[in-house]
Amino acid sequence: MPAGGAGGRTRQGGENDGIGPGQPLCCRHEDTGRAGDTFLYRARLMERRGCAIAVMAKAPRPGFCKTRLTPPLSPEQACELSRAFLHDITSNLFAAARHVPITPVVAYAPAGDEALFDGIVAPGTRLLLADGSGDMPPGVSGFGRCLLHAVRTLLGEGFASVCVLNADSPTLPTAHLVQAASLLAGGAGAVIGPAEDGGYYLLGLRGAHACLFSDIAWSTERVAGQTRARAQAAGLALSELPAWYDVDDAAALRRLLADTGTPEGLAYHAPATTSCAGRLGLAEQLSRAA
Repeated sequence: MPAGGAGGRTRQGGENDGIGPGQPLCCRHEDTGRAGDTFLYRARLMERRGCAIAVMAKAPRPGFCKTRLTPPLSPEQACELSRAFLHDITSNLFAAARHVPITPVVAYAPAGDEALFDGIVAPGTRLLLADGSGDMPPGVSGFGRCLLHAVRTLLGEGFASVCVLNADSPTLPTAHLVQAASLLAGGAGAVIGPAEDGGYYLLGLRGAHACLFSDIAWSTERVAGQTRARAQAAGLALSELPAWYDVDDAAALRRLLADTGTPEGLAYHAPATTSCAGRLGLAEQLSRAA
């Protein structure tokens, strides 16, 4: 896959551009002389006017992903949990897409690891390399490079708006995703979903505002506050979603296990995460470690 991932890949039966799970794009030019091809091209244009939501994900390899959960988990357990998170989060995006036009994407790093997502993400999910390569504005560093890479690429392909979404919240309510895409479709310039630890689980934009990724203290409790300050300085109105939580320590993992045990609540039911946690015996392991 070329850097930037233009065109992308999907996880069900080969290449497509996200018209729907497993549906190939039959043409790339409208003037084909065939009604069916023209219809699919127009469908693609309609989709691209919607919102791409990109899950920012590290390739699921032991010792590389979910490292803040080791300990209490082993690197292998953390990797298994990461795979389950990715399946549930991408499935949740497809659930949200039933209510508002959304294209689910996994924006991954590093390059060359796309095969590690096979059989993990929900069928039809597009893969996009977003490793922060290429020229970036001054002050955009670290994780901010990956975020801006994803936003620039997807907006450049013609999506009306783009959300970057964390890979740490498998129980995020579907309604929050629907609300984010709806606000952007309604004209909001930017949307933030604040995390309870001071970061954010989602940032949605209609333009590639590099200032929102510049001079941010990534992986600290100051991220959301600094992002709000950058937006205010740029005169960019920032709509707020309800707060949610990241699963990046033992306390949050215990909360996750409680949420997945009460599927009638607000939280997304996250079946893959529930199954993985049971298979690994995480409740008992956390109880012993307490």
